Amino acid sequence: MAPKIAIVFYSMYGHIRKLAEAEKAGIEKAGGTADLFQIPETLPQEVLTKMYAPGQPTDITVLSDPTTLESYDAFLIGIPTRFGNFPAQWRVFWDQTGKQWQSGGFYGKMAGLFLSTASLGGGQESTALAAMSTFAHHGIIYVPFGYAKAFGTMADLSEVHGGGPWGAGTLTGPDGSRQPSEKEILIAETQGAEFYKTVAKYASGSA
Repeated sequence: MAPKIAIVFYSMYGHIRKLAEAEKAGIEKAGGTADLFQIPETLPQEVLTKMYAPGQPTDITVLSDPTTLESYDAFLIGIPTRFGNFPAQWRVFWDQTGKQWQSGGFYGKMAGLFLSTASLGGGQESTALAAMSTFAHHGIIYVPFGYAKAFGTMADLSEVHGGGPWGAGTLTGPDGSRQPSEKEILIAETQGAEFYKTVAKYASGSA
């Protein structure tokens, strides 16, 4: 049986959503399927308006109950970095997973990461490192992207781009105006495909 994969993200301005869709496309190219979820917004509309944020899209299910993820084998988690760490929206979500922490609801499940920052050195790696503590407490098995499957693209310095061995990534610019580039989308698609292959290998017992 094919593994059941959830792609869960928070995206204030749409950058992480675009990477999430690319990850999903990669999984599908590799022969799998994935469900997209967004975690709930925690900021009031008044604040979002002042930040020129469009608000959450209505065409993607809002994951209000972490229990939903217990039925999945693996997760790809999309995190827009805030000051080199999780944004508050992700913090609130994880703070609701006490039941899974205690019961082992996420224990042994596999997870990968994709990220965004405003600038180079803005915290993609530090945010990934911060996620390791959360994964460890839940017993979630981290699946790094590595370099092997996209070395040429990730090592290409002919243009600025996000993404690395921790996972796909994008750079948004300080005002959020920069959208994911073709290179960044390609890296995300490749990660999605390779993540699916890795999870499927372990799910089938062939690893």
